[in-house]
Amino acid sequence: MSVKFNHTIIHAKDKVVSAQFLAELLGLPEPTPFGHFQVVKLTDGASLDYISTQDAIHGQHYAFLVTEEVFDSLIAKIRDRKIQHWADPRGQHENQINTHDGGRGVYFQDPNGHYMEAITVPYGGW
Repeated sequence: MSVKFNHTIIHAKDKVVSAQFLAELLGLPEPTPFGHFQVVKLTDGASLDYISTQDAIHGQHYAFLVTEEVFDSLIAKIRDRKIQHWADPRGQHENQINTHDGGRGVYFQDPNGHYMEAITVPYGGW
């Protein structure tokens, strides 16, 4: 038997804006509506299903393993748009990337304060 991650629900003040923000930055297909959700499909078949809420949003952490090409495009978009970003999860190295395990990584926040991370090599260099 195998187990694969399929989807998660992400709370947003505006599901369309939030889904579009992430899909565009990561170079993913245009988000699509499904029921109450705005769905961002990842290349492995999993999805991030954004739902709008008026409740307080507590920032969550979402990490993405990306190719070098996707990282190059992502960091260029982040810098061009002057999106605050960091090399570390505590935000002590602003406007920098990290080079952990021989790859590259960056942290940034989505419009709702969720912490997004993109890395090119899994932690531990697996």
